[in-house]
Amino acid sequence: MNQKLSVVIPCYNAEKNIENVVKKDIEIFIHNNIANYEFILVNDCSKDNTWNVISKLADEIDEVIAVDLAKNVGQHGAIMAGFSKVSGEYIVVSDDDGQTQIEMLPKMLEKMKLGYDVVSTEWLNRKKRSFIRKIGTRLNQKTTELLMDNPEGIIVSIFFVAKRFIIEEIKQYKGPYPYITGLILRTTHNIATIQVEQLERQSGNSGYSLKKLIALWMNGLTAFSILPLRITTYIGLFSAFLGIAYGLFVIIRKLLAYDVQTGWSSIVVILLFMFGIVLVVLGVIGEYIGRLYMCINNTPQYIIKEIKNGNDND
Repeated sequence: MNQKLSVVIPCYNAEKNIENVVKKDIEIFIHNNIANYEFILVNDCSKDNTWNVISKLADEIDEVIAVDLAKNVGQHGAIMAGFSKVSGEYIVVSDDDGQTQIEMLPKMLEKMKLGYDVVSTEWLNRKKRSFIRKIGTRLNQKTTELLMDNPEGIIVSIFFVAKRFIIEEIKQYKGPYPYITGLILRTTHNIATIQVEQLERQSGNSGYSLKKLIALWMNGLTAFSILPLRITTYIGLFSAFLGIAYGLFVIIRKLLAYDVQTGWSSIVVILLFMFGIVLVVLGVIGEYIGRLYMCINNTPQYIIKEIKNGNDND
């Protein structure tokens, strides 16, 4: 392969994994005659010694660029930071935990030759994950299918390879809430998927907590579609219909049965139901307004604190 390959790996608390991951990837590249490549390792403000490890890798290996972020921005923000430093014609996004089967990359590159803009992976036999992680993953997949016009049968995971022009278009997005899947789908639908078995995590646990999964889901829910706002409108119309229907029922019942006692329970239930819907609608609107404010305020996706490149030592 003559065209340059850029591998972006967001790193969070990966001091025990990342060196093995990079060296294994290099061995696979050599075995498959991939000589022109680079690694962009992005430290997402890890709590452990990750920065020192990837900084050392950058000193030892010319093809490694280490990027240190000033604050934790999440996996998708770290990927965007990595995109800002790529120079290859093909860009690969991979994981820092050793679960990504990079051995499938040659097959993915062969698929690209058929004319696809992006080749992504569908995980088979996913290894042990927490119940929260399973629910979060499923929720994000459904959000993608419903809100982002995801082509049927196409799954965009974090392990993918894309042509340079796709990444250049994604980099134009300056909003503070990047969602890589949504950015890919709004750029192209010319996507192929191959099935890949997920490997065992080398060590440690997933960096996704319940809070982070909810935040990621909200990014996908509100950043690329106004459908939630339309849904709240439909809910309001449906609630109004229920109110009118119940009002007619009360009037008819009163006309037919004068001795029926009117209780407080039905009134309380109706009030709770209606005010609950109102608060949900206001919450959705507030989320959009808040995110709009953050965009207008030019909140950055990431802040790069330091960059190290082995070539700088030449």
